[in-house]
Amino acid sequence: MSEIIVIGGGAAGMMAAIAASERGHHVVLLEKNEKLGKKLFITGKGRCNVTNAADMETLFAHVCTNVKFLYSAFYGFDNRAVMELVEQAGCPLKVERGERVFPISDHSSDVIAALTRILKKNGVEVRLQTEVKELLREETQETDGAKSYVQWHIRGVRLVDGHSFSADAVIVCTGGLSYASTGSTGDGLKFAEETGHRVTECRPSLVPMETAQDWCRELMGLSLKNVELRMVCGGKEYYREQGEMLFTHFGVSGPLALTASCYLGNTQKKANKGKANQAGQTESVYLYIDLKPALSEEQLDKRILRDFDEQKNKQFKNALGGLFPAKLIPVMVRLSGIDGDKKVNEITKEERKSFVQLIKNLPLTVTGTRPFAEAIITQGGVSVKDINPSTMESKRVKGLYFAGEVLDLDAHTGGFNLQIAWSTGHLAGESV
Repeated sequence: MSEIIVIGGGAAGMMAAIAASERGHHVVLLEKNEKLGKKLFITGKGRCNVTNAADMETLFAHVCTNVKFLYSAFYGFDNRAVMELVEQAGCPLKVERGERVFPISDHSSDVIAALTRILKKNGVEVRLQTEVKELLREETQETDGAKSYVQWHIRGVRLVDGHSFSADAVIVCTGGLSYASTGSTGDGLKFAEETGHRVTECRPSLVPMETAQDWCRELMGLSLKNVELRMVCGGKEYYREQGEMLFTHFGVSGPLALTASCYLGNTQKKANKGKANQAGQTESVYLYIDLKPALSEEQLDKRILRDFDEQKNKQFKNALGGLFPAKLIPVMVRLSGIDGDKKVNEITKEERKSFVQLIKNLPLTVTGTRPFAEAIITQGGVSVKDINPSTMESKRVKGLYFAGEVLDLDAHTGGFNLQIAWSTGHLAGESV
């Protein structure tokens, strides 16, 4: 029986502890918070979007970063396996729109309770309010034929209170930098760097975006359904999707904007490649909202002509009720450049065509994202180049494993990020 330490009692950590204990190991789960699953508790607005019930091809399609790295993890412990485990532990699940999976009770606490029951049944030793300060390792001189080399081995952990734990293997599942109040303060990234691992640049992801246009403030709280959002940089389109979005006092949020934020960092990197050293030459990122994606420009023009014909004596500003929500009308009138008091039967063909273009391509300039405190996940983390995708073991330190959001892996909303946590955590626990 080996001594295994899992650092972090979130989704990946609990799953790693479960998988390792099922292999017959003695597992100690160290969590610095006062309870397990603190971030899991707030996911899905407190309902816990456990996973996504889509087929494997769809799961992979929703991963934003390093998708090939996840092949072994996803196929080894897929969404069906997660659902079966949670349900067998006494938490029945349901599938909602977009194949999102939730507990029937709509309480994330029931998912955490189910996993806690498995941990207890498997004899996992859970230590709460126990914070790890550093990983303990030692180097040995080893030979491979005539070649001699230094190999690092994990030996345990040291806590902030000075106590140490010895271990045959350590699994780091400390999360990223998003929602620091839940304990995701970058501990695992620090452990990784201290033990010689590369850590890629970390950015907030699945996060609202800030824009230069101050008219967004006027529309604060307005939700748009069935619109299309495009992200463009340097003349190239990087994202296009239909769905729902929300205006805020700083820019845009809602499902479309959150998903688009996944592409923001890489979009800027690709578009500005080779230009970064030329002052003032970096490309801006633009969002374009198609307010009427179901209509072509020609169909939309006919629709507007019909509306104007029915209201020919009305002022432009009073003839748009059938096209937009009331809150959006003054903004659209102003951006169109057409005098709001102008009678619709006096509007020229050129003005109307220009208005159609505006409706199909309402522009916004992205100036940045909201901070980590408002981000659902972290983009970036421990470089997967330093991790064996078949086991989640470090290539630099024997017996050291990483799983979950601490790794440079991220996906769209809809249960996909939790699936990454479950799958990588299970693979790490199974491999120790």
